[in-house]
Amino acid sequence: MSVAPVSRPRPSTRFVRPTSPSASLTAERVSDAASRLEALSIVQQVYQQEKGWVANADGEFPESALSSPTSSGFVARLGDEAAGVVRLSYDPSFELPQAAGVEIDDGVDLARLAASGRFVEVGRLMIAPRFRARTAVVLALMRAALGAVVQRGYTHLLTVVFEDDPHSPYGFHTRVLGFERIGSHRHGELACASRRIILTLDIARAFERLRGPRAKLVQALAGGLEPDLAGLSPRR
Repeated sequence: MSVAPVSRPRPSTRFVRPTSPSASLTAERVSDAASRLEALSIVQQVYQQEKGWVANADGEFPESALSSPTSSGFVARLGDEAAGVVRLSYDPSFELPQAAGVEIDDGVDLARLAASGRFVEVGRLMIAPRFRARTAVVLALMRAALGAVVQRGYTHLLTVVFEDDPHSPYGFHTRVLGFERIGSHRHGELACASRRIILTLDIARAFERLRGPRAKLVQALAGGLEPDLAGLSPRR
């Protein structure tokens, strides 16, 4: 679906209080009006003001999603300041509209893939510009998301990342976590000209692969989740 360009608001020039390097880092579910406003503040900074991908941030974390069983959001905080967000959509459809310009990679059987496990779509993963150098922020968000996913018995992640956006998590997802590409599409909800790359991750297989060479990363992402991960059988 073609999306019209969005005019970019002028960046704010207000004074920003520096955050202490020792400030506590947390990631919690967006569950009430206050946490929703924090999530929207990140969307406004990144998708609306910096990138111009949306005209209005409200629809990215709607009020109706606060108690929805089909979606959830998480906000990371450094001290008392919102630093990043991520959104989960449970049981996403694998049917994309033709207008999106979808191209599935050779050898990928979508029907077989969809039947291979229970999927959750990871979207709207973004970090406030001043916190992007802190890898711990994205790790905290992914840990919170994984906790919600595996505790509900889901086995796979699905995500879409932009091909050439300078802040795309494509490299982190593929080189570090082990996401695999299954296709791409040209158009989507956001007013971005970049091609969208569709990625999937078998959670159990990914953590099995990471255990040896990246034990610290596994601990950062899944420490305390071992009982839930043990219930997910790696797909061969």
